[in-house]
Amino acid sequence: MPLWPVYTGTNEPHDGIAKLPPPPPWRAFDGGPVLRAPDVTADACAVSPDRMHRAETYQATEQTVQLVNAALYLRRPLLVTGPPGTGKSSLVYAVARELRLGPVLRWNITSRSTLHDGLYQYDPLSRLYAARQAVTRTGRTDRTDRTGRTDRLGTDGRSEDAREAAGGSGIEDHLRLGPLGTALLPYDRPRALLIDEIDKSDLDLPNDLLNVLEEGQYEIPELVRAARLAPGGVAEVLADGADERVPVAHGRVRCRAFPFVVLTSNGEREFPPAFLRRCVTLHLRQPDDRHLAEIVRAHLGEPDAYARTLIDRFLSRSGVGDLATDQLLNAIYLARSADLDTESLDRLAEQLMPYLGQAAQSDVF
Repeated sequence: MPLWPVYTGTNEPHDGIAKLPPPPPWRAFDGGPVLRAPDVTADACAVSPDRMHRAETYQATEQTVQLVNAALYLRRPLLVTGPPGTGKSSLVYAVARELRLGPVLRWNITSRSTLHDGLYQYDPLSRLYAARQAVTRTGRTDRTDRTGRTDRLGTDGRSEDAREAAGGSGIEDHLRLGPLGTALLPYDRPRALLIDEIDKSDLDLPNDLLNVLEEGQYEIPELVRAARLAPGGVAEVLADGADERVPVAHGRVRCRAFPFVVLTSNGEREFPPAFLRRCVTLHLRQPDDRHLAEIVRAHLGEPDAYARTLIDRFLSRSGVGDLATDQLLNAIYLARSADLDTESLDRLAEQLMPYLGQAAQSDVF
């Protein structure tokens, strides 16, 4: 029987993802050959203390749980918006941990990011250098066919392309899949992918993502051209966040289980309607007093009297200007660690919790 919700927000790992019902007919994918999703320990960065802590302490709201499940059931990306410090990027780590989706793939967006960066990186210069080194070792002569194409023949009589196909200096040795390209491999369960701060991208990137996220597939032209030389048309390439190679047949990648994709935005720009309609949108707001106390408790234990005073001040000031939850956590942590009197702690907390934008001039801490 289908399970709702698959993601519960309780931070207790389970295999509920196996009970996810079949996708809607318009979101069914059949990529292959099927790959086993890697264990979380396959990527050392995924088990770093900071990421593990974020995953274990995330406090999901009821709205967050509902919309995460909507994205999982519909096989749609989740666009998470909200002010800084509301836990947008932490969400994907919490979901991946609870549902045992393996290491989180992360693509940090800048103004120079392109779709190609997310899919794969190819270094033609290193390939050219490797080919020249191979020619130097083996010696060569040139052979021109009737079309005018020139092959470099080694002392073994094989062309450069043939030697590359046999494993000499093939294209796959100089190509690595990016975070998005890896997430779309035909894994047996969804991979988790964070596309962080999509609002910082070039104006064209959201539109460029439309087709790839809608079709769940992409093509690597360099491998398509080389497929005729590889055995069975299959190239073994490195995936993002791992040192093991994965097979890519005929230069084409198509997912089997659509990845759990989280795109975050601080609201610095609007997105085109065609992009928005292909996403499930979640807007995270500043937490209320109950939720804020739960966050403090998860990170630092039961809040004491002074911590509750700081929580009240944080809430009263957040209505005037933008504040981030981690500012409050920093202030409470230092208040517990520093041997200072109350007046000194107040001054320190004020310095640790400045407004992130314009605020009223009359604000008093």
